[in-house]
Amino acid sequence: MALKRVLSIATICLAAWATAGSFTASAQQVGIKTNLLYDATASINLGLEIALAPKWTIDISGNYNAWDFSNDRKWKHFLVQPEARYWFCEKFNGHFLGLHVHGGEFNVGNVCTPFNLFGDCRSTRHEGWYYGAGISYGYQWVIGKRWNFELSAGIGYVGSDYGVYEKPRCGAYLGPEHHDYFGPTKASITFIYIIR
Repeated sequence: MALKRVLSIATICLAAWATAGSFTASAQQVGIKTNLLYDATASINLGLEIALAPKWTIDISGNYNAWDFSNDRKWKHFLVQPEARYWFCEKFNGHFLGLHVHGGEFNVGNVCTPFNLFGDCRSTRHEGWYYGAGISYGYQWVIGKRWNFELSAGIGYVGSDYGVYEKPRCGAYLGPEHHDYFGPTKASITFIYIIR
C-alpha cells in the first residue's frame, strides 16, 4: 500500500511538472477558482488554472474536509486533481476537453458514499488512499472583466486501497481491501477570478 501511495503522489507531481515546463514568458494568465459543489459540502477547496499556450491550460485543484458528523458518521478526505485542458477556441473561454489524474486520502465511516466509491461504509470505517485518472468536458463563460463561470464533468477510474475497521470510531482492524470504480470522477460549478 505504501508503494501505491508513493506512486500516486509521484504521478500527480510528474504530471504537474511536465505540463508546467511548457510555460511561456509573455502574457501569462492565471485563474484562481472555487468549486461551489465542494463549498456546499463544507470542503475547503482552491484551484489554480494557468495558461500554457493559446489553446492549452493546466488546472490544479484540491480540497480538504476534516469534519466529523453526528452519530459517528465521518467523511474526512483530501484530494488533489491536476488536469491538462485543450480549448477549442481560446483559453479561459468556451468549450474544453481535459485529461486529469487524481489522488488523495480518506477516512470514511457510517455513511453511504456516492456510487459506492469506497465500498460499503455503512457499518464499518474505511481509511486509506485513492488514485486514478479520467477525461472531462466543460464550458467556461466570461461574466465580467476578471470573472469567469465554469461547468464541467468528468468520467474515469478510481482505485482505492484501504483498511477496514469494525466501527466508525476506534473499532478493531478487520483487514485490507481494494476497490475499483469506473464512473463520474469530476463535477464542478466554479467561479474563477482571472489574473492577467
